[in-house]
Amino acid sequence: MAASIRNAVPEDAETILRFITELAIYEKAEHEVEATVERLQASLFGPDAITRAIICEVDGIPAGFAIWFYNYSTWQARKGLYLEDLYVTPEYRGSGAGKLLLKHLARTAVAEGCGRFEWSVLDWNEPAIRVYEAIGAEPMSEWKRYRLAGAALKAFAEN
Repeated sequence: MAASIRNAVPEDAETILRFITELAIYEKAEHEVEATVERLQASLFGPDAITRAIICEVDGIPAGFAIWFYNYSTWQARKGLYLEDLYVTPEYRGSGAGKLLLKHLARTAVAEGCGRFEWSVLDWNEPAIRVYEAIGAEPMSEWKRYRLAGAALKAFAEN
């Protein structure tokens, strides 16, 4: 099998949406997917896009993807690379596609002068956690992530 990574293009939006939906099903959150092909084309490839996407292909077939963006560390006074989502379809898991996506992003972070490469993982996703620990990533157990979304975000913003 020949695996390769390439930057996503607007024509990949349908494939990316399929991967997002499959990931949401895996994470038992399919009901939360609001993405559409049109929204992905605008948010990933439009003039105001702040995110990037890459596609992993195995023998020319899309096998997975990653979406990422730059964040910022005030302590380092440097940008960082934040991996929002990484997904490999079940038939290509164990092929090295996920590690190839991670390595590509690590190389991007180094080339771009990033001080950090970070992401989050669900605490029950043991296969992903094993991969992350195998490449030398460390959990940040002292940090707890918070989120405002939907009605709670709107209510807080308005009051």
